[in-house]
Amino acid sequence: MLIRFFFSFIILCFLQIDCYSQESATPPKKEQSLKSKRKLRKADKKKWKEERAAQRAEEKNRDAHHKRVQTKAVYKRMKQSRAKSNSIRANKRDPFYKRWFQNNQKRKRVHMTKERTT
Repeated sequence: MLIRFFFSFIILCFLQIDCYSQESATPPKKEQSLKSKRKLRKADKKKWKEERAAQRAEEKNRDAHHKRVQTKAVYKRMKQSRAKSNSIRANKRDPFYKRWFQNNQKRKRVHMTKERTT
């Protein structure tokens, strides 16, 4: 048992010899001008917007296809269950994390109205 720990310690010591910290073979990058940075940001933003528009269009097509595939009875049942779910959910309190982090002025107004009525 002791021999096993000793040999594992020796092996770990040899493995750590090849580890070098914070060494880089490439020279540091030059500072970019503000105009070039702005151009890069603008190009990235444009690319992101195009990708986002394509993604939204794909999601919209997927939803439309899902609705088209359903039969009339199934679509009616889906619509009824959605309406029932919304009506049940409308009578519930907000989750605790929304209540905790809502606007403080709104919370103060609620407390003030409760005090006035009592």
